[in-house]
Amino acid sequence: MSRFTKYVWFVTLYIIGVIVWGAVVRATGSGAGCGNYWPTCNGEILPSVAELETFVEFFHRITSGIAGFLVLGMAIWAYRTPQTGLTRRFAMLSLLFIVIESLLGMFLVRMELVEDNSSALRAVMIALHLLNTLVLLGFLTLTGWASQRHAPVQFLKNTRIASLTILGLVGLALLSAAGAVTALGDTLIHHGVIDASTEHFLVDLRVIHPVMSIGVSAYLVAIWWQLRGHFNRPLITRYSWVMTGLIVIQLLVGVLNIALRAPVWMQMLHLLLADALWIVVILLTAEGLTESEEAAEESSYSAVPVTSRA
Repeated sequence: MSRFTKYVWFVTLYIIGVIVWGAVVRATGSGAGCGNYWPTCNGEILPSVAELETFVEFFHRITSGIAGFLVLGMAIWAYRTPQTGLTRRFAMLSLLFIVIESLLGMFLVRMELVEDNSSALRAVMIALHLLNTLVLLGFLTLTGWASQRHAPVQFLKNTRIASLTILGLVGLALLSAAGAVTALGDTLIHHGVIDASTEHFLVDLRVIHPVMSIGVSAYLVAIWWQLRGHFNRPLITRYSWVMTGLIVIQLLVGVLNIALRAPVWMQMLHLLLADALWIVVILLTAEGLTESEEAAEESSYSAVPVTSRA
């Protein structure tokens, strides 16, 4: 790997850490640790962090800010070194979505959609925040993937394969968004904000995520093991095995999470595995929907019938 590629994967791992710490902010009810001030914390640049909630939220803001500068550095580096146009586009899209990520975080804080807020708007914003996070993580992954291509690639023209693989990505993204709303409901129940025996919409929605997880998991495994034989590429086979293993572990962790009533450390593990699964599926999709231009030319050439001249 080039130094640029190593840097991209470092940034990706760092941002996964920021994402997981964000779960700590929500699970501990620390979202209001800096009040409704943004970008300052309680109106100060360097606030007192004597309160645990203030420390948790302020640490999240500091690490998020560093993430923004890291992605900015990645985008600049992509244009200052010999990189493919695909790599540069993915790097710029990563920068765009980390800016959106920051704006969504600001909206949550300024509108006080944190701590004990149990409104429908907070649930919607939590889901949107998570979806934007997945898009950001996806483009970071694609930046690293594209920077490792030693030859130009082109997209396959098989609409059936494209539809099946993209449907799997969309399903996994919606499953993750439903998980974020479920985690919000669990947190508010744990903090006594809502009662699990009431008819609150966050209580009713908790059943959706486990049901979706079974359906989406079965779809991903079925589709990629079928396509594995179609492509007959060692890398796709390897990713398919990793994806299947992560799905099995994630389902077991999900069951354990419910049994233990969603402790903070288990929520962090569940989110970490979800991010890992998302990255693997992104890589699978990227590999499945593209091929090197040389391979495409060879395939096109071999498909032309050879006729003899009498």
